[in-house]
Amino acid sequence: MRRCLGLLIAVSAVAQTPPPAPRDHLTLQEAEAQAVRNHPQVSAALLNAAAANQVTIETHAASLPVFYGSVTAAGAIGNSRLAAGNLNNPIIYNRISSGVTASQLITDFSRTSSLTTSARQRAEAQQDNALTARANVVLQADLAFYSALRAQNVLAVAQETVGNRQTIADQVTALANSKLKSGLDVSFANVNLGEAKLLLADAQNQIRAAFADLSVALGYPEPHEFQLADPADPTALPTDPAPLIQLAEGQRPEVLSAKAQVAAAKSFAQAEADLKHPTISALAAVGVNPLYDDAHLANRFAAAGVNVNIPVFNGHLFKARQTEAELRAQVAEQGLRDQQNRIARDVQVAWLNADNAQKRLALTSDLLAQANLALDLAQTRYNLGLSSIVELSQAQLQKTSAEIGAASAKYDYGLQRAVLDYQIGVSK
Repeated sequence: MRRCLGLLIAVSAVAQTPPPAPRDHLTLQEAEAQAVRNHPQVSAALLNAAAANQVTIETHAASLPVFYGSVTAAGAIGNSRLAAGNLNNPIIYNRISSGVTASQLITDFSRTSSLTTSARQRAEAQQDNALTARANVVLQADLAFYSALRAQNVLAVAQETVGNRQTIADQVTALANSKLKSGLDVSFANVNLGEAKLLLADAQNQIRAAFADLSVALGYPEPHEFQLADPADPTALPTDPAPLIQLAEGQRPEVLSAKAQVAAAKSFAQAEADLKHPTISALAAVGVNPLYDDAHLANRFAAAGVNVNIPVFNGHLFKARQTEAELRAQVAEQGLRDQQNRIARDVQVAWLNADNAQKRLALTSDLLAQANLALDLAQTRYNLGLSSIVELSQAQLQKTSAEIGAASAKYDYGLQRAVLDYQIGVSK
């Protein structure tokens, strides 16, 4: 059975133990591995897939021989017969007997085989669903990781901004005390410092919220703080999304699951069509009568027989069941088509978002360089008395905005590439 061994190994690793303590230093690969190992959605999906494999065994059991032992003791008054409740009136003899009965389905003209195939294909669909759950958990871990990285870098920008503006405010205050600058300059410097502190407060709140999201994505019940390591730069973005769409249609677990569901529905429809065929089965029983009536029972018994059941008429039940199964198979085919269409759209949108994020990398980098240059010039002009504090404040604001934009663009691109990898079904 496809991936059966790997599934059993994975299920055996699903232990209901608390997640390990979080590490202070965390890489993207470690975050993905912890998410897969700890997240309950992955555990539940693996258990569902393992349960679906047992349905295949249950269905196949109908084609295997069945043995069961019996011990029967009976007592009755003389010449007792079951005279009510049945068409016949068998006599009951006093006895204590034991024996073994065996039954075997000889043929039902492939109905059980079709049912087993359908169950196996549904189990494969559940295994693909487990891969989907795993991919979803990895994607959520990636999104939370990049969001936390962005918040971490915005926090660093805010802390640096507060430090720089505190220095300028102190310098302007000192110059004002020496009557070299006006009180208006001091007020503007303090306003800029206050805005930086507000930015720092927001950044601190965002980093706590980001770590809370990351902790949940990794399967931890409580928020934890991490020191996140920058991941390696993503590979070059393909210039055309068309090959990615074809790749997604071939390897996305949702598509594989939908295809397995279609195949299972068709196999079940075939099994329902086989209901019109006869079923042939054999039955045998052997045993002993340790305590028996010499006049009526031997000290041992044995019998065997073959039974043929031929459907004649049941109010069109079997035909309706076949038609229903065939219609549901067509529904599954339409669901597969819809899944493929939506995946093609999702890949296209994810590629466009990644392409735009890649372009923003260069634009924000140029913007930051220009903002740094503008701030240097504004600082020099202000120190020489050639401009007002307003020009310097505007330059500071532009630099802070450019730094935040550059940090956001870097991690937004990584985030969008993670989404694109998910949409094309890249396994991590």
